[in-house]
Amino acid sequence: MSKISTYGKKYEPKSGVSRWFDERLPLPRLMHNSVNAFPTPRNLNYWYTFGGVLTFCLITQIITGVVLSMHYTANSELAFGSVEHIMRNVNYGWLIRYIHAVGASMFFLAVYVHIFRGLYYGSYKAPRELLWILGVVIYLLMTATAFMGYVLPWGQMSFWGATVITNLFSAIPVVGGTITEWLWGGFAVDNSTLNRFFSLHYLLPFMIFGVVILHIWSLHVTGNNNPIGISVKDEQDTIPFSPYYTVKDAFALVCFLILFAWFVFYNPNILGHSDNYIEANPLSTPAHIVPEWYLLPFYAILRAIPSKIGGVIFMFSAIAILFLLPWLDTSKIRSATFRPLYRQFFWIFLANCLVLGYLGSQNPEGGYLIASRICTAYYFIHFLVVFPLLGIIETPKPLPESITKSVLEKIKTKEIEENK
Repeated sequence: MSKISTYGKKYEPKSGVSRWFDERLPLPRLMHNSVNAFPTPRNLNYWYTFGGVLTFCLITQIITGVVLSMHYTANSELAFGSVEHIMRNVNYGWLIRYIHAVGASMFFLAVYVHIFRGLYYGSYKAPRELLWILGVVIYLLMTATAFMGYVLPWGQMSFWGATVITNLFSAIPVVGGTITEWLWGGFAVDNSTLNRFFSLHYLLPFMIFGVVILHIWSLHVTGNNNPIGISVKDEQDTIPFSPYYTVKDAFALVCFLILFAWFVFYNPNILGHSDNYIEANPLSTPAHIVPEWYLLPFYAILRAIPSKIGGVIFMFSAIAILFLLPWLDTSKIRSATFRPLYRQFFWIFLANCLVLGYLGSQNPEGGYLIASRICTAYYFIHFLVVFPLLGIIETPKPLPESITKSVLEKIKTKEIEENK
């Protein structure tokens, strides 16, 4: 709290009631210090606004999910019909369902921007290792929640997606069969599976919310990273979070909501699969089983490996490797702004992930399979080879003395160019 009070205005209760409340439960003081007066680097750009966007997405998903659960029936005979009931008979049920369905995609879109921004600006480096690890935990929980939510409509893609993914656990030696049977609640994907997935899908968002609180707490202990990646030198390098960044975050959120609304009102089904509007049939297998778009890169990695157990190991390792990132990157410079060689490899890696996403949507055969294997190999080479080597061979650009001087130099350069 002492650090906060140094940079921003101290919280002063303005009435006897607020003083009484503050002495017993200083919640307003906590909110003031965490939001209003929190010292934030003055050079944060719009890529840093996605934390607020993600908070909005999480709250939206929880609220719409709770409302939908009031009308949904977790029964293999009734689930598909209950979704149709929500769409046709519940007041504004179509809107709530579309917000929830599209919201999942928007949530992942924002989290991927958030992750790649962290990779570009080195937000995973000391002293923010735990902040990064908590973020990866949130991503894992999001992935599990989204997968289980995708099963609930009990359409063809829901049923067969659940069958394919849960069968992967059977490849784990010794305990694989037990885990798979526990997930199924029997010996095949059926009513018990749907009940388990519904319960976990309802529970996990609240777990995500808890880890988000830890994530924000960790951020407030270490402070924000910034685009040039240097630590705060003095009070001139920071400004209070409110009103400067609350306004900036609000503007970014409005822009994000325009995209969100466009999908909800004009193309709510474009991000889903048409087969999921056919009721689940265990006797009819879809021609092409694919997950939602945000899981396609990992699906491509899974199918790129010839063996079942190998595919499972590589798919889970693709996420697990992110936990080790703070120690795999040997460079002492955080931001790619001053790392010209790393910057090139970053864009190559981003392109590689996009290609993996595309390959995950195609049949694993011929050139698609070869390309999947090449992209999978590069995914791991980027983290295990490129990251450690760049810290040794790369010559970074000189860092500015402080955030303030860097900002002033940009303003001065811009004025000179305008005068020309």
